[in-house]
Amino acid sequence: MRVRFSARTHVGMRREVNQDAYASKQFGSINLLVVCDGMGGHAAGEVASELGVETIISAFRPEVEPEDMLREAFIGANRAIYEAGRGSMGTTGVAALFTPGGLYVANVGDSRAYLVREGQITQISHDHSFVSDQVAAGLMTPAQARSSNIRNIITRALGHSSEVEVDLFALALRPGDTVILSTDGMHGLITDEEIAELAGMLPPDAAVERLVDLANERGGVDNITVMVAQVDTLTGDDDEPRTHTADASSVVTAPRSAPVERPLTPLGGLLALVMLLLLVSTVSYVWLSLPAGELPAAQPSRVPPAATLFPLPPSLPTATPLPTPASSPTPDL
Repeated sequence: MRVRFSARTHVGMRREVNQDAYASKQFGSINLLVVCDGMGGHAAGEVASELGVETIISAFRPEVEPEDMLREAFIGANRAIYEAGRGSMGTTGVAALFTPGGLYVANVGDSRAYLVREGQITQISHDHSFVSDQVAAGLMTPAQARSSNIRNIITRALGHSSEVEVDLFALALRPGDTVILSTDGMHGLITDEEIAELAGMLPPDAAVERLVDLANERGGVDNITVMVAQVDTLTGDDDEPRTHTADASSVVTAPRSAPVERPLTPLGGLLALVMLLLLVSTVSYVWLSLPAGELPAAQPSRVPPAATLFPLPPSLPTATPLPTPASSPTPDL
């Protein structure tokens, strides 16, 4: 497998410290890319993201099953950050592991992994955020979530608590595929369609430059980090497939099934209930305050229209979440 990739990080236009971090590691035809977005005090977020990247990269062992390696790497990163800060700092994390048997993605938080194939884009990872839970519950449209002033509230992070649940995905790759890893400083300001156009048409080094510059042109409200990887070939120089060190029969590829619907986290459900109760209380107060027989005047709707879903061709695979072992704890933040 031949994968070309490039990366760029920038502090943005409004921050003094860059709390993003990224790294890569290669072993033969296997490549691991990692991006983290730290949070905490002035320096804590920077420490958390660097510690997260370093721990995940150091856990890279090609002889271990890809999904097991990624899961243990993220759990190890969570443990290291929690022990360093005792819950006072944290970081998002997203990783992409390229193997001849397929692509494996792990994520915690709202940093993302995308796949661009033949000009069409799909988000592989799932955002662990309050607005994502609201969209999943039908309480907010994607357009509303994108412009919400609480879109940066995340419900899962590395280092926030002593245990963490890691989302894992696997899918088959094709020559010409492009994979993007990014922090919300980029994808929060650039649409999926624009990401697909730039990352799918430009070589990796030019794509990361343009995506970071465009995010800064639109305000650069947060740190910006982008990694773009393009798959050139899936076979070696001898045109014979190079198998993964592990048993090739264990490699998981994504079936072409419908996206998996994620349930609300406890935090998301609680906040949604509070918002509903506040709405009911406000309406009741206004109604009771009106003179008898007087009805409130109708107001034009201010709710923005729902975002149009970007159509995906049948050939574009849906990333399939890998099962979490029954013995692993799955607390939500």
